[in-house]
Amino acid sequence: MFWRKTREAIGRFHPLHQSLIWERTLSAALPPAEWAMLLASMSQHDALVKRRKWRLPDRMGTTLVPLIRVLCEDVAPNGALALTADLRGPDVPGKAGPTRDLPVHRPIRSVKEWFVHDTWLRLRADLRDGSVLELTVTDRIRHRRIHKVNPRGKHKRKTKTKVVQRISATRVLPKGRAIQRPAVPPPGWIRLRVRDDKRAVLRATAKVGPNAMAPAEQVLMVAAELFRWTPPRRTAA
Repeated sequence: MFWRKTREAIGRFHPLHQSLIWERTLSAALPPAEWAMLLASMSQHDALVKRRKWRLPDRMGTTLVPLIRVLCEDVAPNGALALTADLRGPDVPGKAGPTRDLPVHRPIRSVKEWFVHDTWLRLRADLRDGSVLELTVTDRIRHRRIHKVNPRGKHKRKTKTKVVQRISATRVLPKGRAIQRPAVPPPGWIRLRVRDDKRAVLRATAKVGPNAMAPAEQVLMVAAELFRWTPPRRTAA
């Protein structure tokens, strides 16, 4: 049987690792020690699996693995990191919205536009300081199909695509935790809202292009902005 040894190797991987290979999805709420077991399983992947169709999704290595490693360092001892990732891509049925016709002028005959919203990452972590961090990453893809007729009567059709990634991070502070405005304001590409109540809530959102910076760095910079608004906790001498 073709690829028998590879299939046997995959069968020895962590069950969530296998789900990524076969279904391109991951959904789990685990303590840091169990996430470490999953990452150890995935570290063997490239050495044992050579077939292209069974490779791990690119976003697993560029975004999710660094993100899991960083957040697991701050998860509470009895807490968990809950993560849902849909890495099947934007072409899955149900992700595309309705098509609409845009107004046009000659020589353009028609322009049809539709959007795809692909929320491919949702994350929640119970942190050591008692706060709760939630992250959402959504790809917003705009498609335009253009039909044009040149002066010689030749019909031309092309599709243009624009991708914007929206990152949203929310941190709910423990009761009584004070907010302290930082001396330096947030970067211009990050919008931040503060609700100061019994449990203060900080929300940061950002829209970034596909090549703005490293994917994991984009998410971590938005999340890190939430932690600049609380003074460091004092440790006992």
